[in-house]
Amino acid sequence: MNNSEILAIFDKEVRRECEWTRMHREVLPNIVRYTLTGVGNGGGFISWSDLTADTAEAAIQDQIEYFKGINSDFEWKHYSHDQPGDLAERLLAHGFVGEESEALMVASINDLPAEYWTMSVSDVQCVTTSEEVDEIVRMESEVWGQEISGFARGMKYDLEHHPDHISVFAIWKDGRVVSAAWTHYLISTSFATLWGGSTLSQYRKRGYYTALLAVRAREARQRGYRFLQVDASPESQPILTKNGFRCLAYSTPYEWTPELILKGSFT
Repeated sequence: MNNSEILAIFDKEVRRECEWTRMHREVLPNIVRYTLTGVGNGGGFISWSDLTADTAEAAIQDQIEYFKGINSDFEWKHYSHDQPGDLAERLLAHGFVGEESEALMVASINDLPAEYWTMSVSDVQCVTTSEEVDEIVRMESEVWGQEISGFARGMKYDLEHHPDHISVFAIWKDGRVVSAAWTHYLISTSFATLWGGSTLSQYRKRGYYTALLAVRAREARQRGYRFLQVDASPESQPILTKNGFRCLAYSTPYEWTPELILKGSFT
């Protein structure tokens, strides 16, 4: 299966048809929109669009008006193959703020390295409690040099209420979490999407990143998933390439925030 064929499956299953926990999906004309309905970070996002130069302006404005009406921020997830070709520039012109682009990396379970199925993963432990999630927050915040806690409330909720759709793993050394990663099993798709994968600097080059990949690959294969997917940073992309992942496209989150939130009056 070539990259274009896999990308078409990703666009159909993940961007158009996927159901996320704690989110309400709406299929609109040429737009798929998600709105947060439960515990989580952010108000919603646009996962897919099929626009032209003639329809883009009205579609963008319609989504702004919708989220403005509920006084909520949202993200427009733009992919490098989306149309029209100047969609990113149009979003910026409407007040969106672009964040760092990420590589859309996908691997077929059957293309992963043979060592994934045989290597020792004895250092990796399952995370199931709120206290353990807090330890991951501590580690992530230290790795990135700022508070990284936006994922924690949703992760804790899903571990309690949707344990079949999330798995969290960590490596503990010297009484604390030193590396962690997690999987979201996307509902009604063939994709398991991988998140995290951070390690404290003093514990790197010990194989923890690969061990966390292997554990999650084994579980995804056991559950019958066909593909692993990662939104990869520039640092992670070459590592994933060596581990059998293909770069299918690039994605960029464009964030829009209502004036009331910008002014600090939203509660």
